[in-house]
Parts: sequence; structure tokens; C-alpha cells
Amino acid sequence: MAVVREKDVCWEYAEKLDGNKVRCKFCMRVLNGGISRLKHHLSRLPSKGVNPCSKVRDDVTDRVRAIIASKEDVKETSSTKKQKLVEVKSPVSVSGSKALVVTDVSSPVAKVFPTVTPMANLPSNNQDNAERSIALFFFENKLDFSIARSSSYQMMIDAITRCGPGFLGPSAETLKTTWLERIKCEMSLQSKDIEKEWATTGCTIIADTWTDNKSRALISFLVSSPSRTFFHKSVDVSSYFKNTKCLADLFDSVIQDFGPENVVQIIMDNSFNYTGVANHILQNYSTIFVSPCASQCLNLILEEFSKVEWVNRCIIHAQTISKFIYNSVSMLDLMKKYTGGQELIRTGITKSVSNFLSLQSIWKQKPRLKHMFNSPEFCTSSSYLNKQQSLSCIAILEDNEFWRAVDECVAISEPFLKVLREVSGGKPAVGFIYEMMTRAKESIRTYYIMDENKCKTFLGIVDRKWRDQHHSPLHSAAAFLNPSIQYNPEIKFLTSIKEDFFNVLEKLLPTPEMRRDITSQICTFRKATGMFGCSLAMEARDVVSPGLWWEQYGDSAPVLQRVAIRILSQVCSSFTFERHWNAFQQIHSEKRNKIDREALNDLVYINYNLKLARQTRLKPIEADPIQFEDIDMTSEWVEESDNSSPSQWLDRFGPLDGNDLNTRQFSAAIFNSNDPIFGL
Repeated sequence: MAVVREKDVCWEYAEKLDGNKVRCKFCMRVLNGGISRLKHHLSRLPSKGVNPCSKVRDDVTDRVRAIIASKEDVKETSSTKKQKLVEVKSPVSVSGSKALVVTDVSSPVAKVFPTVTPMANLPSNNQDNAERSIALFFFENKLDFSIARSSSYQMMIDAITRCGPGFLGPSAETLKTTWLERIKCEMSLQSKDIEKEWATTGCTIIADTWTDNKSRALISFLVSSPSRTFFHKSVDVSSYFKNTKCLADLFDSVIQDFGPENVVQIIMDNSFNYTGVANHILQNYSTIFVSPCASQCLNLILEEFSKVEWVNRCIIHAQTISKFIYNSVSMLDLMKKYTGGQELIRTGITKSVSNFLSLQSIWKQKPRLKHMFNSPEFCTSSSYLNKQQSLSCIAILEDNEFWRAVDECVAISEPFLKVLREVSGGKPAVGFIYEMMTRAKESIRTYYIMDENKCKTFLGIVDRKWRDQHHSPLHSAAAFLNPSIQYNPEIKFLTSIKEDFFNVLEKLLPTPEMRRDITSQICTFRKATGMFGCSLAMEARDVVSPGLWWEQYGDSAPVLQRVAIRILSQVCSSFTFERHWNAFQQIHSEKRNKIDREALNDLVYINYNLKLARQTRLKPIEADPIQFEDIDMTSEWVEESDNSSPSQWLDRFGPLDGNDLNTRQFSAAIFNSNDPIFGL
């Protein structure tokens, strides 16, 4: 036996001890079982209950794995030999050895790829091998490809790479228990840190409500302050959606979760039993305001714009072109060639936003589209020559009236899309909403200076929706306290805005003692005396956020300063937040047991807050808050209703859900809404 041991090359990595024991020279661990167990220890493979070595070099691990694999091959007989899958070596390994790893032949990948050949017949490039393995993981688990854009995706790959070959991922049970609880606790601690600022800035509760076609209703509660927004919970209110008393009790409990003294406003949308709940809150909480969602109001304005007869006709004609292109592989390739790889259409957070973003894109691509439809590749193709669809597209593209309409649609919608971007970005915009809307209306007046009828039509839509959907005294007070507006000589405040401001002060400062010096402090602010008039304060009026400006330069009016910071630190919209209907639907399913429901609740809490954190980190130039990265292939800009098209295979799985929102929940739409999310 001694002679055999001396011949085994792995003895150079170990020290022989008495009693068939060996000591690893890398981690100094003593192992029972001799050289065989040492090899599995150094290979870091999950086998025979041997703890993997934590200090072994990568080149040694590769060498030992090759030895183990070669001996396994020798043991196999021709009648029992099974196909082996190759475990691709980590890109960080620089060893020239090729490690063969036996994989469970019953795995789904093994069944799909039963004739996978040895390493020499696979792509020789480590990058290709790694990408192939990742692609198989996505395909086997029917994952949405947009996952690859998430920041945690690359973080995961980098972390695994640093571990080297043989890294064992956490099991399904470990993910569901240990890591779920650990990350939830980490996220809860983050929210606790943010809560500390509420004493100064206050916070906004956002109640995001929607229903499905089965009359089920869900409310998601989020809390927002200047640092970031957190998802709190979702509640199924289907059984009492029209019961004001029950809804009022629900809101009472949420307000108590955050502390009534911290809550400045609650943003609700139109789907609520708005009047009853709002009245309850206003009567029972003297310092809390109830405000409508600014983004919803702006979306309703754009929706009404798209219903104007000539605007609607323009959208339909533009969709004729996009459907023709996006329902033909060759046309889509040709379009990408002429646009430099850019998409022709855009998917926004709502149908009306998608319409005007797509018109804007088509307007920018006008010369390239015309060039494409006149190109030899198109004109000589028998697939399109004299076909009705292609003839219709050519006629539309050559119609000057169509292009004038597109230009007009872009001109009237862009100012309101700009406002929508500002209020949907998750930042405190309550101090700017009135000024931005005023500028948007002025752009309509300027554009239609020679067409009074059209001017009245579109301004009438804006004024009607603004009056019915968006008036809030808090927004008036915020505009009055915004230094960039207050000190702008071109702006004269309406009497109604001043009245709203004083009413807000009376609500936030309810006793005579609290507002004893408030009149003199208002004068100090308006006349820009004291610290308000220093050079730094004047230079910062249009540079820093209004809330921060008051924090830095408002000491000359301490009572007004506290009020101003709380008002100006609030958001005025909920549309920056993605809706998770399929996940919420599973949480509230009566068929799900309590343990799984709690786990799914935790998963949605983590998932939603990770996405909100990503939105906070992204700069506006990196992401458009009103536009999605991917195109909704079931939208009216792509999907044909009469003729069969490449996108219509999705029809049998049902439409994407979420009311008017283009949620693009790809996996749920394609793989059936009953497919369990998160594997629960």
C-alpha cells in the first residue's frame, strides 16, 4: 500500500498521519479516509459529505477534478456508461486543465440536451461557455430576459466568479427561509433609517388602487419622503371596496403605522370611494391633507387629447405603419437597418402616453422611413410589391396632411409629457406642479396663436381635468413657498393661491400660540430680508430643491421654515411605481396556505423595494420614468386584430393585465397567470 500511495500525485498536497488520516497542506484540516477523501476535499465538489477546502488554489482544484473525472471514466462499463454534462470552468481560473464533472442525468437540461459531448466539442471560449450556461438557466426557468438588465444580475455573477470553481449555490429551502428572512430584515432596517427624517420632512402615504375584470380590488400602500420611497403592504379590499367605514378603518391603521404626526398628505387616485374616505381623513386628522395624483390627471388630459377626431385619425394611420413593420421579420430587419438599430415605437406607462411617445418617435424617423419605403430592397421585393398593406403605408407616408398632424400632435403633447416626467420621477415636485402646468398651457396658446378654435379645444380639456381632478390647497401653498416662484418678477400669484396658502397655515398651525409670529415671518420671506436676502440664498433659489433651500436659509423665519420644509418635501404622484398585480393576486388567494402566503408577502416586499431603490439610484438621463425599456408587443401599435401575425400567438394566454398600465409582465402573460410566481 505504501508504494501505491507514493505514486498518487495528490500526496504532494497532504501529510500522511496515523490511522489512515491525512492533513490538507492548504487549510490544515485532518481528514479520515486517506487520499480518496482528500481529493474530494480539494476538488470542492458536493460529494461524500466531505467539507470543501476553503484555501486551495484554483489550479490545484482543476487538476484534482480532472483526476477524479478520468478515474470515473475508467470505472464505467460500455453497457452502463451514461452521458455526462460538462461543468464549464469559471472565467477567473487560469489553469490549462479541463475538468469533467458528472451531472445528474435526470435534470431537465440533461433531458433537453442528451447528447452533450466532451469539452473539446463545446465552444472553446470560456465566455461563450458561461453565456451558454446562463442562457440555458433563463430558458429552462422561463425567465423574463429583462432580468439581465437588473443591477443584482451582474452583482451575482461577479460574486460567484470571486468564489472560483465549485461554488455551491443556496438550496431552494435556504433561499425560502434563511435568505428571505435575512434580506427582509436588512430592508426593514433601511426603512427605519429613513423614518428618522420624517420628524423634519414629514412623509406622504401613497394609496395605489386598481381592479381587475373580476371585480377584485387591491390597494398598495407606499410611503415617500425625500430620501426614497418604500413599499409598505398590499391589501385585498374586494369585499368592502364600496364600504366607506371599512376603507376608513383601513386607512386609520396605515396612518397609525407611520404616525399621524409624520404624515403630511395621502395621495389617492380616482378609483377610490374618494369623497367618503377623504372626508373621514380630513375630519379626524387635522394636519393631514388628501391630494389627487398629478400623474393621473396628466394622463387623463393626454387621453382626452387622443380622443379629438383628427388626433385619433393621426394615431390610427401611424399604427398602420408600425403594424406593417412589426409583423414582418424582413420589414423589421429593414427598418432597424435604416434607423441604425433604433425602435420605431415606444411603450409608455399608459396607453395614451404610448400613443404620443410613439408619434414623437415616428416624427423623428420621418426621413429614414421615407427612404426605406423608396429603397431598392423594398421596391424590388415580391413580398411587398402591390400588396394592400404596403400600398396603404406608402400612401400615408406620402401624405403631407398626415405629417402635419403628427407634428401638431407632438407639439401639443410634449409640454405635458415633460410635466409628467417631472412629477413621476419620485422626487419632491409638489412646489413646481402649478408653474409647470402654467408653462404647458402657455405653450398651447403660443402654438395655436393663429387658431383660436383649436386653442380653446385643448385648453378646455386641460382646465376641465385640472379643475375636476387635481386642485389641492397643498399644491398652492407649495407654489407660494417655492423661492424660484416667489422671487420670480414675471409671476403674480392669484388670489386663490394666497387663500389656499393661508388655509394651509391655519391647518398646520392650529393654535394662536403656534402662529403668533407667522405674519412677520411671511413678510420677512416675501421681502427677502435676513438670511433670505444673503447672496448664497439668492444664488440658490433656482439651483437647489425648495425644501433644501428652506432648510439652509430659512432660519430668519423658524416657524414658517418648519412648515415650508414639510410641505415642499412631498411628492405629488404615484405613477413612478410599477404594479405587481400577478404577485399580489397570489398573496391574496384563498387557496394558498398561510405559510406560503407569508413567504410570498415577504418576497413582494423585497422585490418591490429593490425596484424602488433602483429607481432612486438611476439618474434621469439614464431612465425615462414614463417610458419602459421594452416594447409591449401586445399593444395597438404592434398587434393586428384581423389578420394572423407573429405577435398574435400571445392571444391564447390572455392580455397583459393592470388596467391601462403596460406592465409587460412577460412570464405571467406567456406562461399563464396560474404559473406560480417565485416558485411558491
